[in-house]
Amino acid sequence: MQFVDYVKAHVKSGDGGKGCVSFRREKFVPKGGPDGGDGGRGGHVIVRSTPELNTLLDLRYHREYKAERGDHGRGSNKSGRDAEDKIILVPVGTLIKDAVTDEVIADLDCEGTEVIVARGGRGGQGNQHFATARRQVPRFAQPGESGEARLLILELKLLADVGLIGLPNAGKSTLISKISAARPKIADYPFTTLVPNLGVVKMGEYKSFVVADIPGLIEGAHTGSGLGFQFLRHVERTSLLLHLVDVSDMTVDQPVDTFEKINRELVLYNPELMAKPMALVATKLDIAGDRSKVKSLQTHCKKKKMPFFGISAATGEGIHELVAYLSVQVEEARNEPSCHKDRE
Repeated sequence: MQFVDYVKAHVKSGDGGKGCVSFRREKFVPKGGPDGGDGGRGGHVIVRSTPELNTLLDLRYHREYKAERGDHGRGSNKSGRDAEDKIILVPVGTLIKDAVTDEVIADLDCEGTEVIVARGGRGGQGNQHFATARRQVPRFAQPGESGEARLLILELKLLADVGLIGLPNAGKSTLISKISAARPKIADYPFTTLVPNLGVVKMGEYKSFVVADIPGLIEGAHTGSGLGFQFLRHVERTSLLLHLVDVSDMTVDQPVDTFEKINRELVLYNPELMAKPMALVATKLDIAGDRSKVKSLQTHCKKKKMPFFGISAATGEGIHELVAYLSVQVEEARNEPSCHKDRE
């Protein structure tokens, strides 16, 4: 399935039905009074979150949503039927914004939540409402109100507990394949991962947590280099960021410089990301040589008082300790009040 996490959609709610101009005409009732019924309400356009979807793919190919208009009023004081609402289903974690004003309309980060993004027009009143002592034969009624029309931006932000960040080929996909049942594409060239991958990690017998593998960042991502920032929205909801740094002899960059480069890109995207708990993981220990890069990175973490782990996905070194640490951190985060707590 193609992963789509950003779309624009035009929505139009239904117009209200017209009020009716009618007079009572019945045998043995001469000169009956006004009995025009009211028009029905136009249908709302509602966006509702559902766990059955995990991408905005359907909205990419269907970008216009229009609700029906309400029925017109009729004689004998019969009101028109209200139109049915138009329901748009989206994945849990979808952020809805007005494309014109950039105003955030709603953040559907809980299952089954919904929001009216375009209200249906109110039906017009029939002439029965306009009869007075001086105006006993009103020959007019209200037209129905027009429905709202809006251009929306829908952004999907995945709900994950842990976000994996780092340069391309830092070992994020390999790690998620080792600790979960996810099987992302793994190769020895950059940008193997082109879309975010989710993996479910077992946490005891009955619990689990979700890890998101975010496509690799590079220096200059804020200017559009590489994959840019298009997937960083998926780590905004995570409770912990896991920064992976390649310390093997195959890399020419110093690991501390690599770590700081990515942090600068995070700040340029959203400074609030740096306030999240973060741990640093040195990867590919099996080909790290004398491990001098590991020591320099470990020293840097001590200065910053940041948790540090060294792992090798190939040999399994350090994997158990890392998963145990993540389990504790996720459990503590879930004890805090949250509408999507206990997703396991």
